[in-house]
Amino acid sequence: MEPGEFTLSEILSQPEAWTEGLAAARQSAGAFEAIFHGEPFDQVLFTGCGSTYYLSIAAATLLTGLSGRMARALPASELWFHPELAYPGSGRTLLIAISRSGETSETIHACQDFHKSGRGKVVPLTCYPGCTLSTLGDLNVVFPSGMEQSVAQTRSFSTLYLGWALLAVTAAGRGDLLPAFDRLPAAASRLLELYAPLAAELGEDPSIERFYFLGSGARYGLACELSLKMKEMSLSHSEPFHFMEFRHGPKSMVTSETLIVALRSENERAQETAVLDEMATMGARLLVIDEQQGDVSFQSGVDEMLRGPLYLPAGQLLACRHALAKGLNPDRPANLESVVRL
Repeated sequence: MEPGEFTLSEILSQPEAWTEGLAAARQSAGAFEAIFHGEPFDQVLFTGCGSTYYLSIAAATLLTGLSGRMARALPASELWFHPELAYPGSGRTLLIAISRSGETSETIHACQDFHKSGRGKVVPLTCYPGCTLSTLGDLNVVFPSGMEQSVAQTRSFSTLYLGWALLAVTAAGRGDLLPAFDRLPAAASRLLELYAPLAAELGEDPSIERFYFLGSGARYGLACELSLKMKEMSLSHSEPFHFMEFRHGPKSMVTSETLIVALRSENERAQETAVLDEMATMGARLLVIDEQQGDVSFQSGVDEMLRGPLYLPAGQLLACRHALAKGLNPDRPANLESVVRL
């Protein structure tokens, strides 16, 4: 088995996984909508660990943007250890618990304690049928097409996020956005075909030693995830930031050995581009990912709220290629296991 064989296969198979994931989400969309509107929850809380915590950050922001309902994300360990800080008094919570394997210890403990306390309802999102987490929900949503053999999450993350987006759009009553989901797998296929060589070129460049991933709004959680992929796979210096926050101190780290991966938006294009121009004058190299005018351009034609998954493939490939160039095996990152059990 060649190093990176699983990871590359899982990244490149995302269009097919997304198509199947959307079908799974549609089967549960009505039931989720009923739970979402079934009672006046005091909060919507998302939780996960590692990658799925970052997914939770992006998912919570997306839900607020679509529905106007305030939502937030906390690591599952914080819910488990500090429930008094997570749940508002006697208020009711809708808990969205996300785990690729459905066997992560902290997430299971958090959900079990949540049930015992009677604080509200829980909806787990997982990739493995029959896992422990998929038995703990008032509604259990499973996306088998996201299952992986690699330790680092790629296909699972994007499939879970895309499936969640369809659930959120449905619950928010944004039926006008639903037809656009069918365009995303084809858009991902185009991205992988056109930009895999660019990701390989940058990933294999030995002069790049520092990576910063910038994203604001719902893209911040995605920037966190791509930064984690670079750390896990290639053991490289990698950090995520909100666009404007990067100017408040972190820019001091910029050198000619820096690559800034920008998850640029449409609505804040001018301000975000100004940040990137400033970093370029300091010697940073740029990889701009956006809808129309980036180094990686989606040209998807879908609403900006739904483009989140399209930011992921190029960054995942970049991390994988950088790992391979350093002689590492991205399928089996150092010191990590697929399932974290305490």
